[in-house]
Amino acid sequence: MSGIAGIIETQDVSYPLYYALHALQHRGQEAAGISTFDGEKAYLYKAPGQLSEVFSEDRLRTLPGFCGVAQVLYTEKASRGKNENIQPLNFSFKGHNLSVSVSASLINSESLRSEYEGKGHIFSTTSNAEIIAAIIAHELIGGASPRDAFVRTLHRLEGAYTGVATLDGILYAFRDPLGIKPLCFGKTERGYLVVSESVALDITGAELVRDVEAGELLIFTKEAFESVQFAKAEHKAHCIFEYVYTARPDSVIDGVLVYDARRRIGARLGKIPTEADLVSPVPDSGTAFATGYSAESGIPYIEGLLKNRYVGRTFIMPGQSKRENAVRMKLNPVRSHIKDKSVVLVDDSIVRGTTSLHIVDMVKEFGAKEIHMRIGSTPIIAPCYFGVDLPTREELIATNRSVEEIRETIHATTLEYISAEELVESVGIPAEDLCIACSCGEYPVDIPCEKCLKRKITLLD
Repeated sequence: MSGIAGIIETQDVSYPLYYALHALQHRGQEAAGISTFDGEKAYLYKAPGQLSEVFSEDRLRTLPGFCGVAQVLYTEKASRGKNENIQPLNFSFKGHNLSVSVSASLINSESLRSEYEGKGHIFSTTSNAEIIAAIIAHELIGGASPRDAFVRTLHRLEGAYTGVATLDGILYAFRDPLGIKPLCFGKTERGYLVVSESVALDITGAELVRDVEAGELLIFTKEAFESVQFAKAEHKAHCIFEYVYTARPDSVIDGVLVYDARRRIGARLGKIPTEADLVSPVPDSGTAFATGYSAESGIPYIEGLLKNRYVGRTFIMPGQSKRENAVRMKLNPVRSHIKDKSVVLVDDSIVRGTTSLHIVDMVKEFGAKEIHMRIGSTPIIAPCYFGVDLPTREELIATNRSVEEIRETIHATTLEYISAEELVESVGIPAEDLCIACSCGEYPVDIPCEKCLKRKITLLD
């Protein structure tokens, strides 16, 4: 998982790229990078750490240019700690300057890597971005036009991906044929900006034009853009976890305001009869759910937990010990609000269960009489292969446990999840256009040793 941005304007693009990444920091906290191009030379800086740790005003001044790409990164387990995988990646070959930044989980990465090693490419990273760049370069060197080089490259990729790239001063953006990962673009005063979520347009003052369509390649100059539909699927497979947890609530993804979807989910949960004194979110991801729950149930919304804003998202912290230690750093119960009270705690999901256990025990320690957990997703029973670092089945608390067993494990008084049907209805996208594999174990592409409901994809020239 990561947040990506690409821009083409007139000058000083490092600054709007930085602002865009700031709005996308929730999608990756391990590293950040910005690459720019001034018409003659490419400039690049990237390093481990959160955005504010990596970039300063002085550093941004060293990145001139009129186009560029950028990324905040959360690496998968296999790539963790490998700084060479930090994106963007820059390449110079045969008179071309190519910069690539992708959020990509490719099912066929190993076979592609082996194929292009056989063609003489020497890989210096384990990143899918370098595989994509290698194919683009191979096509260009073979005489393909830039447009055809990108289309032929995208035809080779299997899995979930979004990407932005600059090639010789032109900006390219693309999204996989199933639209699993989000990507949109907007119009700035002097050009175009492509980002993972619409909030990154808001912070820069860009006007949202639309989502990048599933299976679409966009080619941008400062004045206009060209759309190329390189693939068409009979159904899409938008990641439902974007609406539950990953995306910011103020983002619009594939026409749905995430906040509204979460509030509708909360309202569905609020229909379950519960006697309680107050409804409190597990902040921040549970806030929209809790407001919907309170409005539907009539139980007052009172914050029983307050968040330290200087601690990042615990779910995407690498390592269980870091996540556990961060819970107390991140959340503090308000004793006067919860003492001797029956509390409904609303959260987005339960993954491993350890964080929920710590939260329930902590709220009890501060005097709560009862704790009714309400969850805005279905039980997560299967891993994600598409960039959300959901753990193995062995680590997932719901894989081999009933709801009652989960309730006992996390020490809650009661526990209720939203149903799959209610979740889909709340999001407002047809079930056949969503990926809900983490809830049902059926994947929209071929995954070895997994059950698949593969979408038919037609490649287009």
